[in-house]
Amino acid sequence: MESLILNYWWVLVALMCIVLYKYILRFLFGMVIVPEDRIGLITKKFVLFGSDKELPDGRIIAVKGEAGFQGKTLAPGLYFGMWFWQYSVTMEQFTIIPEGQIGLIMAKDGAEIPTGNILGQRVDSDNYQDAVKFLENGGQRGRQTAYITSGSYRINTMLFQVSLTNMIRIQESMVGIVTTLDGLPIEANQIAGKLVDGHNNFQDFDAFIKTGGNRGLQPQVILAGSYNLNPWAIQMEEIPMTEIAIGYVGVVISFIGQDGNDLTGADFKHGNIVGKGSKGVWLEPLGPGKYPINKYIMKVELVPTTNLVLNWASARSEAHNLDKNLSTITVRSKDGFPFNLDVAQIIHVPTTEAPKVIARFGNMVNLVSQVLEPTIGNYFRNSAQDSDVIAFLSTRKERQESAKEHIRKVLDEYNVNAVDTLIGDIVPPESLMKTLTDRKLAEEEQKTYQTQKMAQEQRQGMEKETAIADMQKDIVKAQQSVEIAERTASATVKKSEGDAAGVKLAVGAEAEATKMRAHAEAEATKARAQADSEAIKLRASAQAEQISLTGSAEAGKILAVGKSTAEAYELAVKALGGENFTRYKITEELSKGNVKLIPDVLIGGNGNNGGSAMDGLLGLKLMELMDPEKRKEVVKAVEIIEKPKTKKDDINP
Repeated sequence: MESLILNYWWVLVALMCIVLYKYILRFLFGMVIVPEDRIGLITKKFVLFGSDKELPDGRIIAVKGEAGFQGKTLAPGLYFGMWFWQYSVTMEQFTIIPEGQIGLIMAKDGAEIPTGNILGQRVDSDNYQDAVKFLENGGQRGRQTAYITSGSYRINTMLFQVSLTNMIRIQESMVGIVTTLDGLPIEANQIAGKLVDGHNNFQDFDAFIKTGGNRGLQPQVILAGSYNLNPWAIQMEEIPMTEIAIGYVGVVISFIGQDGNDLTGADFKHGNIVGKGSKGVWLEPLGPGKYPINKYIMKVELVPTTNLVLNWASARSEAHNLDKNLSTITVRSKDGFPFNLDVAQIIHVPTTEAPKVIARFGNMVNLVSQVLEPTIGNYFRNSAQDSDVIAFLSTRKERQESAKEHIRKVLDEYNVNAVDTLIGDIVPPESLMKTLTDRKLAEEEQKTYQTQKMAQEQRQGMEKETAIADMQKDIVKAQQSVEIAERTASATVKKSEGDAAGVKLAVGAEAEATKMRAHAEAEATKARAQADSEAIKLRASAQAEQISLTGSAEAGKILAVGKSTAEAYELAVKALGGENFTRYKITEELSKGNVKLIPDVLIGGNGNNGGSAMDGLLGLKLMELMDPEKRKEVVKAVEIIEKPKTKKDDINP
């Protein structure tokens, strides 16, 4: 085993060198390797020569080779001469600032911050990555005004401490109110700092300080967006924007600025109205819209520019709520009766007069309570004391017009237009109303009785006139009858005269007409006779031809039928015999005619002769019962049978 170790000792040495190469190189050459994602922080343990290599009092970071924490850092790479017995190198990660955040820097070493300031001002130091430059350029110890944005930085953490904070975001329709924590003191008699430019919405706080920015409330606001703001230097309050609705104007009351000149003239003695930017009430109001107003340095009073209705009624109030404290007016009449009345006042504040109204009263609520309420209430109370309740009710229209004129004159002095004054419901005392109601009912009943009396009188007159009218109808009827009779008689006489003349003319006309009719009838008769003669002639000719043709056809038919019948009968007689054939035909015809064959009383006889006689009588009786046409055929057949056949039978009959 020992020989084996002696033979391969160099392998062990090689392995140890491979494992401990860093330490060996560090020992031999003072070599240090800084990875690409690290930074090397150096601590110098001692200084070999020179007492001037000691750190000044109060300093902790060495910039000139003194012993201690070194301001210089090692970037990624290879370095020599960093002997381990003299230098200690610590590997630290890069400082990374994520998106949406910023890095706040606090320096552990540097110059003292001037009295009155709380933040160290920015110096050139490559975004705090060069600690030596920071200290040599006069960087101040403590919290810094500057910050670093998102990214990766080689920060010497022995000098700088980095804190992460989110960016400031202002939402839509919102505004950011800024209060700075460092800067010059605010001027006397001011509540906010002066307006300065060039600081990019307070993102460059060093520029704000250099341009003379004041600490405290700022007149400038920040609108919607994202901002890199140092919370050690700035406090932010997010509030809604000031909205002025349609139908309103916004009168601006500024609490900051210089005292401006009064723009209203000598006639207006109720406060100063100044130009934009000065302290006081601005002459130009803001129209409808949204405005980024800093509520701590200025105030916007809304003034309605449309017609405004104010109700002195306990049960009714408008949407603007300016009349929410108004109630029904109670007055006392001349005769000592208290009663209530509702009043509505319509006013209008012109846009150009709105600043004067605000300068005089401060807001619209004060206008209502200090002017309108006492003016209108006192007017109607004074007016009611001059008359009793009944007179007040009966002269309501006149009093309304008088109130309108009086209130218009009063409001003109306050830069307000009185559009109209309306008296609403009037509620007199209940006891008085009962008396008035009873009196009114009595008056109405009296009028009713008077009306009924007049109606009866009119009815009597109507009855009288009706009777006269009915009699007049009979009189008129009689007069008309007389006149009709006279006219009828006259018409009869004239009719008789006319009838005589008419008869004469009629006789002559009738004679002439008779003559003409006779002639016409003669001509017509002659024509008809000729026509009938021709028709008869044609019909006779046609009938003769028809009879001739029909006769020939019938003759042929009869000849053929007779011939065939004769031949049939002849054959039957030969087969049956003449007597039997006769009985057969009679029986056949009787069966077709439903004739009773056996009589109710049968008469018999003795001997052949007697039987033959009875048979003949029976045959005759049966033939009487047969159909006449059939009977003729039977008789004819019998005759043909009994007739001796000759050669003439073959000839047509």
